[in-house]
Amino acid sequence: MIFESFSTEDTKKIAIEMASTAKAGDVYCLIGDLGAGKTAFTKSFAYGLGLIDIVTSPTFSIVNEYSSSLNNLSPTLYHFDVYRIKDIQEMEDTGYEDYFYGNGIVIIEWADLIKDLWPPNCIVIIFSLGDKNEYHRIIEVRRHAK
Repeated sequence: MIFESFSTEDTKKIAIEMASTAKAGDVYCLIGDLGAGKTAFTKSFAYGLGLIDIVTSPTFSIVNEYSSSLNNLSPTLYHFDVYRIKDIQEMEDTGYEDYFYGNGIVIIEWADLIKDLWPPNCIVIIFSLGDKNEYHRIIEVRRHAK
C-alpha cells in the first residue's frame, strides 16, 4: 500500500489510521532518511493508540516505553531508535526479543540497520522524500515475510 502525504497533517492522519488497526504483538519497522517523518509518524501513531505521553525519539536510550494512563485498553508502545546501534550485540543487550515477541506494539526507527533481527510478518514502512513540496512524502507500507 502506498500513501502520499503533502503535509505533516496528512502524515498524522495516516499514522492515526494505521494505529486504529494495530494490535498487541505488531512490530512496525520504519525506514527513511533523516527528516523523512519517522518520529512525527510515531508521535501520531501513539496518539492514535490513545497514549498521552509526550513521544520523543529514544536516540540515546535506544527504547522508550509508553503506556496509557487513561485506561488499560491500549497495549504498551515500545519505541526503538536504533540509529546509534553499532552491532547486533548491542541489540542483544537491550533484550529486544522480549519486546519484539511480547504483548506490546513495537515501532523501530532506522529499522534497516537491524534487518536481520526483524520478526516474521513485521510491517515495514518506508518514508521517501517527494518532490512536490518540502513536506511531500511517499509512505510505502508492506508486510515483511521471512
